[in-house]
Amino acid sequence: MHAGSMTMHPDKTPKVPAHALAHATFIISGDAVVPDFWTEYFGIPPDSTITKGKPFLYPSGKLSTRPGKLGLWAVKSESAVCSDHLTPHLRYLTDRLLLPRAGLRNLVCHDEDKMSFWCYWHNETGDRVPDVPDGIRAMMEEIGGTIEIDEYR
Repeated sequence: MHAGSMTMHPDKTPKVPAHALAHATFIISGDAVVPDFWTEYFGIPPDSTITKGKPFLYPSGKLSTRPGKLGLWAVKSESAVCSDHLTPHLRYLTDRLLLPRAGLRNLVCHDEDKMSFWCYWHNETGDRVPDVPDGIRAMMEEIGGTIEIDEYR
């Protein structure tokens, strides 16, 4: 084996903040949620699922020791959007899920399931105001969903 010279190239991988200050997750949850139905309905793979009565994977990849108490189907913006504001995260999810969709409200409400955007909002300084566009608020209300803000200080 012969020793050669080594050329160093600058690292061109995008620099993602270690901990973004905002992200969002679209969730459908409830007793009657069947994850495979929602995967087929939206035509995209979910980031996490729980089937009621069956063990599930935690975000860490560890398998639960107890069965899920509810069904859950969720899609996250965290790995796809690099922004400390909620608007780009919410727009990404509405575009990816093609929201609003005719009939979605009836599908979710028929089984008394819940549909929501869960928004992570880091506000250590206390001076950040969550930016949720009025159009997205109105759309979620129209389709029977909610927007929940989890604020951390």
